[in-house]
Amino acid sequence: MKILFLTDNFIPEVNAPANRTYEHCLEWVKKGADVTVITCAPNFPQGKVYEGYKNKIYQKETIQGIKVIRVWSYITSNKGFAKRILDYLSFAFMGFWASLFVKTDLIVATSPQFFTAVSGYLSSVFKRRPWVMEVRDLWPESIKAVNAIKEDSFVITWLEKLELFLYRKAKRVVVVTDAFKKNLIDRNIPAAKINVIKNGVNANKFFPVDKNEELIASLGLQGKFIIGYLGTHGMAHKLDFILNSVDGVDPNVHFLFIGDGAEKEKLVQLKEKLQLQNVTMLSSVPKSEVMNYLSIVDLSLVPLKKSDTFKTVIPSKIFECAAMKIPILLGVEGESKEIIESYGAGICFEPENKNDLLEKIKEIQSNQQFYKKCQIGCEKLAADFERKTLANRMYTILEKLPKV
Repeated sequence: MKILFLTDNFIPEVNAPANRTYEHCLEWVKKGADVTVITCAPNFPQGKVYEGYKNKIYQKETIQGIKVIRVWSYITSNKGFAKRILDYLSFAFMGFWASLFVKTDLIVATSPQFFTAVSGYLSSVFKRRPWVMEVRDLWPESIKAVNAIKEDSFVITWLEKLELFLYRKAKRVVVVTDAFKKNLIDRNIPAAKINVIKNGVNANKFFPVDKNEELIASLGLQGKFIIGYLGTHGMAHKLDFILNSVDGVDPNVHFLFIGDGAEKEKLVQLKEKLQLQNVTMLSSVPKSEVMNYLSIVDLSLVPLKKSDTFKTVIPSKIFECAAMKIPILLGVEGESKEIIESYGAGICFEPENKNDLLEKIKEIQSNQQFYKKCQIGCEKLAADFERKTLANRMYTILEKLPKV
């Protein structure tokens, strides 16, 4: 089976979309599939092309059996809605153009930015091949959730019509949460064409390890209970709320933020303004160093803005930290909360509720028996969301894809 996969993010980028696509494609190659990925030069999240790469019109490489085609796109940092749209549109056009020269049996196009899905649809029309739309984010609903565009805007109305058009044209729609599936069904997308393949974790890459004492010492965090956040510093994550709340925690608690994003500069300025001594903020670290930094984290912070939209998402970092037996401090309602509570893999606070956040931190920090129970829950959660199993499940869906 020849599979063409269109994605805006791919390794060596280390965000959730890049990891999911890479690990799925790797498993498909092992099963004998001929997989070609069309993507752009790696640049996320800083909008700077990674060392060893160039933003060229067309370049090819092979990564562990996966054929990778990288095309030119307008690269910008994750700041400013107009520039990001130019980024998305340029890749959508170039990705479509490159797809015309690839022989394939089927096409998969993934969000979070769904202009990539437009490329998938157009490619399917021109190549007369079926296509699958993978929905990692309910776009443009998530744009409304962070107030990037006014809800009554003409742009939002147009994007929502395009969104529904793409769902209807895809042979299959693969979503990452049960809530996403319900959302689509409620909007008259047939349930029979929607499959749920949730995010997960590669157990060969994330597993329990001893704390890196040298790293702890280098950061001056000896004897601290470290609450860590590793990931994008964006509008949706409400890290400003966290910074505005940490003055009330126990003196032994220290917050470690690692990553970049649209809000990073503002957050650094806020930390300095509040003169926070119990917060360390670092830039993104190389993929090879992620495990070292996670090893020193006692509690993994996973917050999102308080919004009905975010009740439908399941942040992928939940699974990676669970695999390392790091309990989750979750500030997300809905399906994510149900997972954490059903497995007993951490503790949940109401998003943007300072008192509840501080109470929950105190509860898990001061109760070693409860903390160890959460670690056991993490083990069970990670076992049920192993990436290889999920990748094989999606492969079966692709195998059964009806012809155009």
